[in-house]
Amino acid sequence: MKANYVITIGRQFGSGGREIGRIVANKLGIEYYDKELLAAAAESSGVKTEFFEASDERSPKYFSTSNLWSFNIGYNIGDFFSANVSFSDENLYRAQSDVIKDFASQSPCVIVGRSADYVLRNHPCLISVFIHASEEACIARILKRGDCKTNEEALEMAEKKNKLRSNYYNFYTDKKWGDASSYDLCIDSSKLPNELVADIIVEYVKKRIA
Repeated sequence: MKANYVITIGRQFGSGGREIGRIVANKLGIEYYDKELLAAAAESSGVKTEFFEASDERSPKYFSTSNLWSFNIGYNIGDFFSANVSFSDENLYRAQSDVIKDFASQSPCVIVGRSADYVLRNHPCLISVFIHASEEACIARILKRGDCKTNEEALEMAEKKNKLRSNYYNFYTDKKWGDASSYDLCIDSSKLPNELVADIIVEYVKKRIA
């Protein structure tokens, strides 16, 4: 069995990808990383977490630095600045990518989103997964967790979030977000309960790392 494998999970908003990823990690007894990546990137770079949260899975733009940054360790201040006094998303992406690579080098893990499959494209045992679901299933899940009150609001939120994730992924990689050819395994989570979707992923992983 290959000791140090990494499972990356891309997902449509409302597809349950985050929950499924956590179940997979629990079943395999390995680490699970999602929002934790932002805090770790902030700590390692000396940049406030707010920067990483503001740019999380969004295509590049530039931020004003007023009242947001506090450099202390890791990167040189000059590395993070573009023209004038703007803060570059590309440099935030680079800092986050370094954290992803570091976590992946330490032990087997599940990493959700943040184009981790591309960041780790040269990893010797990378298993990339994409979770999608029907529009109806995504809306139902969004409503169930209380993010929205109506179907229309839920659909609008899903479309907005998916566009942000797609733009982010397509900008930073040479692949297409959600396209089956970009991943090892794609699963429609609306066809089965989360637990069974996780079981499919676990069995696939076990075959790959045997």
